Amino acid sequence: MEAVKDVVEGVLVDIEVSPKSKKFEISGYNMWRGEIEVRIVSVPQKGKANKEIIKEFSQLTKSSVEIVSGLRSQHKTLKIYGISESEFLDVLRRNTSLIK
Repeated sequence: MEAVKDVVEGVLVDIEVSPKSKKFEISGYNMWRGEIEVRIVSVPQKGKANKEIIKEFSQLTKSSVEIVSGLRSQHKTLKIYGISESEFLDVLRRNTSLIK
């Protein structure tokens, strides 16, 4: 999956965010952009959306998460510490229908 890349401290994950959803969910994969599509409840005001993304991905992966690019964009790159690409893909497999 093009959206997930191994780095020294963990993985980088490229996401595309859609705000104002009924619930947080990883909804799909955009092959043309190479990003995982994520729906969030929060509105993009005063960092609420970014906080929700960090909280949800931290709970999902049980790892520390940081937004390394796209703080003011719907296209973001997350750094998830202490996890490998294969471990992250296993988390996606267990929690979404994104990967079979």
